[in-house]
Amino acid sequence: MPDRSETMRRDPVDLDRAHVWHPFTQAGQDPAPVEIVSGQGATLKAADGTEYLDLISSWWVNLHGHAHPAIAAAIAEQAARLEQVIFADFTHAPAARLAARLADLLPQGLDRVFFSDNGSTAVEVALKLALQYWRNQGQEERRRFAAFSGGYHGDTVGAMSVGAGSGFFGAYETLLFDAEILPFPETWDGDAEIEEKEAAALAAARRFLDAHGGEVAGVIIEPLVQGAGGMRMCRPGFLRALKAAVRDAGALLIFDEVMTGFGRTGAMFACEKAGVTPDLVCLAKGLTGGFLPLAATVCREQVFEAFLGPEFDRALAHGHSFTANPLGCAAALASLDLIESEDSLARVEAMARLHRERLGDLATRSNKVSRARVQGCIAAFDVAAPDGGYTSAVGQDLKRFFLERGLLIRPLGNVVYLMPPYCIEDDELHRAYDAIAEALRYV
Repeated sequence: MPDRSETMRRDPVDLDRAHVWHPFTQAGQDPAPVEIVSGQGATLKAADGTEYLDLISSWWVNLHGHAHPAIAAAIAEQAARLEQVIFADFTHAPAARLAARLADLLPQGLDRVFFSDNGSTAVEVALKLALQYWRNQGQEERRRFAAFSGGYHGDTVGAMSVGAGSGFFGAYETLLFDAEILPFPETWDGDAEIEEKEAAALAAARRFLDAHGGEVAGVIIEPLVQGAGGMRMCRPGFLRALKAAVRDAGALLIFDEVMTGFGRTGAMFACEKAGVTPDLVCLAKGLTGGFLPLAATVCREQVFEAFLGPEFDRALAHGHSFTANPLGCAAALASLDLIESEDSLARVEAMARLHRERLGDLATRSNKVSRARVQGCIAAFDVAAPDGGYTSAVGQDLKRFFLERGLLIRPLGNVVYLMPPYCIEDDELHRAYDAIAEALRYV
């Protein structure tokens, strides 16, 4: 037997380098990972005592700050009572109450909640629901999907298929089903061409739907903000027009709110801010306040009813071992309580004002800043670089620059963005912007 005590004595970073495979990382090129031992509020503490201000909410999941005592206490209390139970044939109070809370918070009509584990699976469930919804009604010809250029929906096969326009999945193209990739009318502050771009994007969507509407199961989009595609933003009016076009074609509209949900855009959900009720919405990331993996796909009652019947072949044959895990549901309920009690949406609006002020100043002072944009607590801009896109060398340079100054800012290639937890203080945000200004002189 291996000597467990020897393993426990070894440096965690050495063990990591010997055994761990990190996501979205080129292991042969990237430096050794930083060992984080604790977190408090917006600050992460490394093993060597270095503190890092978390400006990206640890991959967009943390809402209220690290180690928030209210969520930690809710998880501990639930763990002492029930940690897990199979969710086929059984239920429990945290799941039932969370489903009801989500239905109350989402636009009217989104009433049925299917729990899963993460954003990719929330999207995968939505695609399967849309496909089988039509099959159960005898419309098997409705099997096509449309998505948008730059859209990213996760890393499972279905999610990759509708996220092919993100450019991340060339290595897996033989696995993917065909999805129509429509133009996305990206906009930014001062964009003089947005009306034309929106008209062109809507015209392309209508051409596709006019030609293939009877074959389309669903159209999926990240509402208001595309995340991994570079924090690309669109206006609410485009989403409203898209909804009308999808409705006219008789298809289902799916909103991927894995990132935008739970206040990020300044409203509880982006669909609420846009004034659009989709047929299905995908939720994850901030659902538990960043404590535990949990996701949900929420749909209209009419979608749910199409799966009812005496035979199992009409049922949704999909599930996960940890579906509706009680610990995750307890964390989510505590997080929703905090959004209300700590007035998180007001804090997001205050952050948006600070973002606009500081981004405007950066754009005035540096010709390396372009396409500055803000949506709620999310701020982003493009850095002028000879090699734009996710693999831009400037992104790695900037990431190292920020880490050396105790800031967790992880650019998406030449796109610098901030998406802090709601607990961040104004002086901490100003510190980040001061470092960004310095970085622009450096690059």
